[in-house]
Amino acid sequence: MEPKEIEAKVSEIIQRTHNVKSVRLAVEAGLDYKPGQFLCASFNTPAECKRYLSISSSPTERGYIEFTKKITQSEFSRRLEELSPGDSIRLRYPFGNFTLQDPSEKICFLSGGIGITPIRSICKFVVDNDLGTDIILIYANRTLNDIVFREDLEDMQKRYPKLKIVHVLGEASSGFKARAGLINSQVIKEEVPDYNERKFFICGPPVMVDAMKKILSVEMSFPEDRIVTENFTGY
Repeated sequence: MEPKEIEAKVSEIIQRTHNVKSVRLAVEAGLDYKPGQFLCASFNTPAECKRYLSISSSPTERGYIEFTKKITQSEFSRRLEELSPGDSIRLRYPFGNFTLQDPSEKICFLSGGIGITPIRSICKFVVDNDLGTDIILIYANRTLNDIVFREDLEDMQKRYPKLKIVHVLGEASSGFKARAGLINSQVIKEEVPDYNERKFFICGPPVMVDAMKKILSVEMSFPEDRIVTENFTGY
């Protein structure tokens, strides 16, 4: 579908973690995007300030479109921090091919940090439509408090038996089930015993994406044509 440009008003700003926020923008009709795609959000003044950001909402969530961003020292983040409900942002969307092509395929997501945003969109779409897609998500973060959409993911896993979520934390947290350390070939083989039957989607910072691709293709001899990637650059 061809990208379109709209002016949308902020309906809600949600604090997801200590340094991650979601911005919901009211869109009454014509969402017209696939789960996993991204948009371009921009401010007009004082000069054009824009970022390409994954859409974290699902087309099943009507009435709004949402993007989620890690708040940094950038000018764009500063502008986001100043937003209030009723303010406007210019959007151009949709873009990207980090999408579910065949719901009947078994898939595995490998994600780190804010890279969860398009994956949350895809999972929400699958769960809401009860598509039957077999999904394993391996999600790495530094600490428990860095997990974006934690409650959302837990709720989806309860509602949808074919969604398995494996958390990997750099720092262990008492009482929370997670693997310690980093995602590596051992973690993948143990948590995804049927990995050869799956399609892998990797999303996160470029260094993380490159490392995961190397683990799959070099260490595990997994075919590269069954690996889909999305790099988060610039935040």
